Amino acid sequence: MYRFLFSSKWLGYLLLAAIFATACVFLGRWQMDRRAETLAEINRVVSNYSAAPIPFAEARDEFAQLDPEKEWTQVELKGRYDVTGQRIVRNRPLNGQPGYEVVVPFKLDSGETVVIDRGWLPIGNNNPGSPDSVPEPPSGEVTAIVRLKPGEPQLQRGAPDGQLASIDLPAYSDELGYPLLTGAYGQLASETPAAADMPFPFPMPSTEEGTHLSYSLQWFAFGVLMFVGFGYAARQQARNAAIDAEDALEAEEAGLEPMHSTAAAPRRRTPAPRRSGKPTAEEEEDAILDAQGY
Repeated sequence: MYRFLFSSKWLGYLLLAAIFATACVFLGRWQMDRRAETLAEINRVVSNYSAAPIPFAEARDEFAQLDPEKEWTQVELKGRYDVTGQRIVRNRPLNGQPGYEVVVPFKLDSGETVVIDRGWLPIGNNNPGSPDSVPEPPSGEVTAIVRLKPGEPQLQRGAPDGQLASIDLPAYSDELGYPLLTGAYGQLASETPAAADMPFPFPMPSTEEGTHLSYSLQWFAFGVLMFVGFGYAARQQARNAAIDAEDALEAEEAGLEPMHSTAAAPRRRTPAPRRSGKPTAEEEEDAILDAQGY
């Protein structure tokens, strides 16, 4: 009944279904991997973002080489800002609005220097390509609470004087001409004394999981539905073949050609039966004409 499945056409259909299902499984697993990464980031935010700050002495190794699990950890720093080394970082959108971030070297009382990202500024209206103004950090001794963030890769593009293409800490150190701790920088949470004018603070990272799980389940369902559709099509083909075979058998038993036959047998005309009794007027007339040779 299902021997047609071994035909080249149906084997081709099965191969296409298998390829499509494999692609769906791959995409579903990709979405699951992205979900796992998102959940790991959410866990770091929940665990570290609002935890009590630790002193720099405990976090120094993280500024040299950041453990991904320590991202967003709050650290207390004491020292002074180096205003001459202040830079703005280009192409930093926030909530869909283009702008900049302000980074400043922070010289610690221990003699080492880290980088603090003090916040965000919108694109200026008066000076194209830069903010209208950049608030200066407080002078003198400052206590800053920052959250650890990994340095960024170098981008293959330049930046005007006083600006950076990315928070590439080794390149920033080379530009400043003195060493920085280049494993991580600090995203400012608060500082004492507070400056009169501040860049916009950074919002808390989202802890929403997103749609990765639903997309993953959808891809897996598409893969299953492909085989369901193949099975349905095969069943319909088998049913149609069974109906054709039954019609052909019934026609053979009735002595008729099958319904699907294209060659119709000629029908033999059966002569009308002759009525008994007196011949009709037409028959008598035909007899007279025959006798006269017509």
